[in-house]
Amino acid sequence: MAALISIVLFFILGTVIVLYGYRAYVRPARFFEQLSAESASRPPDAASGRTRVAARVIERIGGAVPVSKEAATLARRYLTTVGFRSEKAVTFYYGIKVMVCAVALVAALFVVPLISAQTTVRIVLYVAAGVVGYGGPHLVLEHMVSTRRRRLRIGLPDALDLMVIAVESGVGLDQAFVSVTRELRSAHKDVTDEFSLVSLEMRAGKPRIEALHHLAERTGEPEVRKLVAVLAQTDRFGTSIGDALRTHADFMRVTRRLAAEERAGKLGVKLVFPICFLILPSMALVVAGPGLIQVVRVLLPTLQNAK
Repeated sequence: MAALISIVLFFILGTVIVLYGYRAYVRPARFFEQLSAESASRPPDAASGRTRVAARVIERIGGAVPVSKEAATLARRYLTTVGFRSEKAVTFYYGIKVMVCAVALVAALFVVPLISAQTTVRIVLYVAAGVVGYGGPHLVLEHMVSTRRRRLRIGLPDALDLMVIAVESGVGLDQAFVSVTRELRSAHKDVTDEFSLVSLEMRAGKPRIEALHHLAERTGEPEVRKLVAVLAQTDRFGTSIGDALRTHADFMRVTRRLAAEERAGKLGVKLVFPICFLILPSMALVVAGPGLIQVVRVLLPTLQNAK
């Protein structure tokens, strides 16, 4: 009964937090992303004011957290990979970690007394709630990083095909990045965002090689690093960009097909444990269960009569 009550309270608390976060942070934040003249001319409403105040408070909390240089560098790299490139992203990230940890501890104060009455168990659960609350945002960030890298890896061959078409039609590599950004915006948004940043850096006056290296550092995806290496060598030795891009796109598709075949080959081995521990016991119970019941019904009276 205590476990059921704790689960119900946990889901109620989680629902309240999600609804409040959506109404106070997510929905008002969408208005800030729409940078139109009409929205800029309007005075800020109460929701946007509360959002700015909450963001300022979280930022101050994150700035007060003692963080080592290595941890801050790692967090900066992850946040840049996901797309949060503001100077205040790291402090805001650590402020969110502190807030989530506080919410987890407050929830534990209400739930843990219903689970156990032993002091040692309560202390362990409180510590576990704090650790999970503080480390949870990092796990979410790592998941976002891996998901975005996977999207980049999926959309890169299509972008390379379009770049080949643009280059072979007589367009330069700088304009090819612009064409890919314009044409693939709805299909592969992550790839086009990175390519648009490369185009903006080159327009700002940075050398092409430096802008491409920044692309590889931002994403951290090995396939993007290979593409940057191919483009750098092509630009250095003056070879055909179209042939290099076509060859690299074919190589990426072959690599993806081989990876899919490898995962399919491992599927049989991975299914051994679920089959042995989950499916086979259920099948044995269904198949042999009625026979065992019948044997017990017949043998028990026989044994009792034999006595």
